[in-house]
Amino acid sequence: MKTNKGLMLAALLAFAPVGHASAEDVYTIGSSLGLTGYGSLTDGHWLDGLKLAVDAVNAKGGVAGKKVKLVYEDNKSTPQAAVVGYRKMMSEDNANAFGSGCISAGNFAAASFVSKAKLPMFLCSILPRQPDEQKWAFSFLPPPKFEVVTRYEYLKAKTDIRSIGILGDPSPYGLLMRKIAEEEAANYGLKVVATESYQQEDADFSVQIGRINAAGAGAIIMIGQGNALVTVANNIKQLGLTKMLLLASIQERPLSIAAGNILGPQFMLPALMIQIAEDDLSLIADAKARAAAEAFVKPYKAAYRDADPGMASRAWDSVMMIVAAIEKAKSTDGTAVRDAFEALGRYAGAGANYDFTTDNHVGITENPYVMAYVKDGKLAVK
Repeated sequence: MKTNKGLMLAALLAFAPVGHASAEDVYTIGSSLGLTGYGSLTDGHWLDGLKLAVDAVNAKGGVAGKKVKLVYEDNKSTPQAAVVGYRKMMSEDNANAFGSGCISAGNFAAASFVSKAKLPMFLCSILPRQPDEQKWAFSFLPPPKFEVVTRYEYLKAKTDIRSIGILGDPSPYGLLMRKIAEEEAANYGLKVVATESYQQEDADFSVQIGRINAAGAGAIIMIGQGNALVTVANNIKQLGLTKMLLLASIQERPLSIAAGNILGPQFMLPALMIQIAEDDLSLIADAKARAAAEAFVKPYKAAYRDADPGMASRAWDSVMMIVAAIEKAKSTDGTAVRDAFEALGRYAGAGANYDFTTDNHVGITENPYVMAYVKDGKLAVK
C-alpha cells in the first residue's frame, strides 16, 4: 500500500502544473485604461509604456525577489466600466498597485474603494478630488496650468493677438483646463471673447468655430484630446480662416502632424522634449534626463517605431519609480511603497523630471513643455 501511495503521489506531481507563479511570487500592477472610446489613443500608448517597463524590469530579475505582472482592463473611456475593472483587478488579480491611464472620471470613480484598500495609484490623469483619496494617488500628468500658460506665453511674446476663444470638451480634465484658461488669460494680456463646447463624437465644429471668429478671436485655444483636433483643423481651413491660429492641447504626435499638415503655421501646440528629440536625444540638455530617455527610447522605437512617445515615456517612468520605491522600502506593502515613493526625491525620468513628496502628489513641478509646430512632417521647437 505504501508503494502504491507513493506511485500515486508521483503521478499526481508529474501532472501538476509547473512554472506558474503564486501570488507571493509576483508584484501585480493593475491598470484601468480607455482602450476603446475617446481615450483610446492616449491610453493605448500608456499601456505600451507599461508593458515595455515591466519587460525591462523582469529582464533584470524583477524586484524584491518577485516578477512584476501587469494586468489591465478596458474601461471603455467611461467611469462605470472603470469601476467594474478596478474591482475585478482587486478581487481576482490581487493587484498590489495601479498604474492607470488618463480617463480622469474613471480613476475618480474608483479612488474611494482603492484608497480604502490601501493600494497606491500611479496615474496618467489628474488626482481624485477627496483628500483621503489623494493620499494614495500620484499624478504623472503635468499640471494643467503648464499646458495653458505655454500657449499664452507664446501669444504674448510672439504675436499681436490679444482676443482668444476657447473650444473645449466637457470631461473633468477639460472643465478644469477651461477654468484655468479663463482665469489665466488676463495675466498675459489676453481676453477670452468666446467659450464653446464640443462632444468627442461630434463630426463638425463649424458652428462653434464660426461663433469664435465672429466674436473677434485671433486664436482658438483648444482643450481636449483625440481625433476632434483634425476635424477642427479641417473646419478652420474649410471656413477660409487663414489668419486664425489653432493652439491645441497636448496631443498624440500623429494627430498633431495631421493637423499641422492641414493648417501649416496656423497650428501649434505644447509638446514634451521627448516628442521632439526622440531621433536626436542630444537636444535634451540634462545628462540624467537624456540617459533616462535613451533607456526608454531604444526599446520603444524597436517595438513601436514612429508612435508618439509622450504618454508611453511617463508610463515607463511610473513603473521604474514604483520599482525604486519598493527597493527603497524593502517591502511590497501598499503603505510602505506609498511612503517610500514620497521619499524618492528628484527623479530624472524619460518623459519628465519628478518631485513627489508627502505634501505633493503631482510629480511634475516644472513646466516640461515647449511650443512646437510641424516642420517637414515632424514636430519642431517653434
